[in-house]
Amino acid sequence: MEENYQEIAHRLFETIEANLVSTENKIWHRHPVWFIDGNPIVGFDKLKNGLRLMFWSGASFDEEQLKIGSGKFKDASITYTSLDQVNTDDVKRWVEKSAKIQWDYKNIMKRKGKLEPLLGLSEFLNARLINIYKHL
Repeated sequence: MEENYQEIAHRLFETIEANLVSTENKIWHRHPVWFIDGNPIVGFDKLKNGLRLMFWSGASFDEEQLKIGSGKFKDASITYTSLDQVNTDDVKRWVEKSAKIQWDYKNIMKRKGKLEPLLGLSEFLNARLINIYKHL
């Protein structure tokens, strides 16, 4: 890994570790990934165009900077090419959301590819609806 990407990876690792409790961190498909009760929530990997920080349930975070993945999953990510792009306050906020807002990826095979809400989504969606109504 290029030195610049190693610095980004180190910063991301430290920020994630400092802001997640009761998680398991392991190398999964050759990339560092954090899990809560077997459910993947956050990880990062090197791409040709940078280092991607991915949140498995990130599409439900309501965060403009996170790019929603394609397809039927609820992932969202951001790609960094330099250390100065990494805003640790943003990463901390996203990491905290990743522990509170989860889709059930752990059991996706049992459900034949269908994702179901696991944690925090009803509260999140209710708050979002309230916010929408306030602006009407």
